[in-house]
Amino acid sequence: MSDCTTEVSQLDLLQASLDHINQGFSVFDADLRLVAANSILFEMLDFPDRLQARGTHLSEFLRVNAERGEYGDGDIEAQISRRVERAARFEPHAFERKRPSGQIISIRGGPLPNGGFVTTYTDVTRERQHQQQLERTVQERTRALQQSEDWLRLVTDNIPALVCYIAPGPVYRFANAPYAVWFDHTPASIMGKSVETVVGTDLFARMGPIIEKALSGQVVNFEYARTNRKGEHITMRSTLVPDRTADGRCLGCFVLSIDASEQKESENRLLQSQRMEAVGQLTGGLSHDFNNLLSIIIGNGLSLNRKAAQGPLAHDEVERYTRPILQAANRGADLTKRLLAFARGGSQEHQPTQLCRALQHAQQLVEGSLPKGIKVQFNLPSEPLMAAVDPTLFDNAVVNLALNARDAMPGGGALTVTLSAVNLSGETAKVLNLPAGDYAELEVLDEGAGLSDGALKQAFEPFFTTKTFGNSSGLGLSMVYGFAKQAGGTVRISNREDRSGARVQILLPLLAKTTDQPLPRPTGTTARRVGHGELIIIVEDEPDLAAILTEQVSALGFSAILAEDGRDALELVRTLPEVRGLLSDIIMPEGLNGIELANQIANEKSGIGIILMTGYNTETPVKIPRNLRILRKPFDEATLSSALLEILS
Repeated sequence: MSDCTTEVSQLDLLQASLDHINQGFSVFDADLRLVAANSILFEMLDFPDRLQARGTHLSEFLRVNAERGEYGDGDIEAQISRRVERAARFEPHAFERKRPSGQIISIRGGPLPNGGFVTTYTDVTRERQHQQQLERTVQERTRALQQSEDWLRLVTDNIPALVCYIAPGPVYRFANAPYAVWFDHTPASIMGKSVETVVGTDLFARMGPIIEKALSGQVVNFEYARTNRKGEHITMRSTLVPDRTADGRCLGCFVLSIDASEQKESENRLLQSQRMEAVGQLTGGLSHDFNNLLSIIIGNGLSLNRKAAQGPLAHDEVERYTRPILQAANRGADLTKRLLAFARGGSQEHQPTQLCRALQHAQQLVEGSLPKGIKVQFNLPSEPLMAAVDPTLFDNAVVNLALNARDAMPGGGALTVTLSAVNLSGETAKVLNLPAGDYAELEVLDEGAGLSDGALKQAFEPFFTTKTFGNSSGLGLSMVYGFAKQAGGTVRISNREDRSGARVQILLPLLAKTTDQPLPRPTGTTARRVGHGELIIIVEDEPDLAAILTEQVSALGFSAILAEDGRDALELVRTLPEVRGLLSDIIMPEGLNGIELANQIANEKSGIGIILMTGYNTETPVKIPRNLRILRKPFDEATLSSALLEILS
């Protein structure tokens, strides 16, 4: 077989192979004449069969295209010439050509080692149509997303709330206009900034742990206060909601904050109203208690006078009468302080509190207010239980539960108050919506008729009451619930298993165990001499009290001068350089009051210690000098001694 025949056979074999390729394919030699092409090429581009002959020049293919108008308008020979000239360079080429029919052909070619080139042709019409459709879809979704974001921005910027999104870091990823302005930013400037940078170090010290809880997957509520641009003190109430994926990962948290200043003020007014209602109910029982104390004081005083009239008395015999007088007076003073603190409320700030001791104080408030037909039993644990609560609100809760129990037992019965430590497991804690851990449980049991199913469901709703109209505000249990929730705990109410009364359980998170010493109780004993003749000026408009104070100050080893009023005291301070201290009542009928006197002395003299006395359980709004000590009446000599030593140091 000749070489020519062999070459033809090889080309036939190549042609047969090319016909099985799903792309158009052609090979042209160095003279731009066809060596091989597959049938797919001719079907794809609608070339006439006559062009399939080997040796057909490239220009013939180009002429068919040009005559069909596939190169556009213009001189056909010029169109062919330009393309032949370009092909003769044998350079790699890749481009797409859209035919008049709309078909899009991707053409890619490359040179052969000995001249000529090989080219592939791919119909990419459907691919490009799909790509265009995809691009249109992306554009439409992008527009929709932008519109959605614009709507979201429009809505969030106009709702009366602060809204933001915080990502781990923690950093801001979104903030509506009110939120940004609240922290002196714009929605654009706050983006990407750390929370600490925006809110400041002091506020972040409180917010940081809250945000970490939210980023760990917990829904968290908290309040914080901040002064706005007008100098107004604003309370913000915030809810942080985790942004969790389907597999449980937390990507960030949404924050919704509202101005709760008015609501807070309303809550305080409701709390005060409810507290004063309880005070009114306590008064009857406490008046009985105070009458008993006064009977002790008067009876022992009369007996002492009668004995003294019969002749001189030994110290032990005098103490036999004075000890119960002092004990009764101290108990009355303690009850008064507790009642005033309960009525006025105070700052309502949580602080580490020994619950056993706090319950003993609350017990003093309620025992005298219950009728004799009710037997009261307080059960306290042997170990101290510490929780972060407001002591006054704790008193408030115990008193309200005790008074509710009293009203549920008009014919008498047993009231049992038990304080104990409990551990909530994961499942129990989940049911109560509390973190697992150690809690203090305050359980109050009565022997009343219990509560109906409807009353159990509504018990904690404000203004709901089962009592007749005018006999209750319906705020008691709602305030107890609010106290427990603010302290991080909760309240449960149910009927006893035999429906022989109601059971209320307050759960409060326990702090770490700590040793605790009992409160020092006034003993009525005379304090030792601690002074060395330092001169103290006394200002008190009640003559009998002024005389006793002068005697006590002198007995403690100090020199005492009794001033007639505030102006007289100021003159003595100005003229007597040896004056070291001032002991003055705050409220005086005329002239300078105690605060004005203290401020005047602080401005004119240095080194003079000042003690102000008051019988009111409230703080004055007037600015008090630093070298000032407040004594609340009544006080004993030991307390007076400690105060004098403090101001003179």
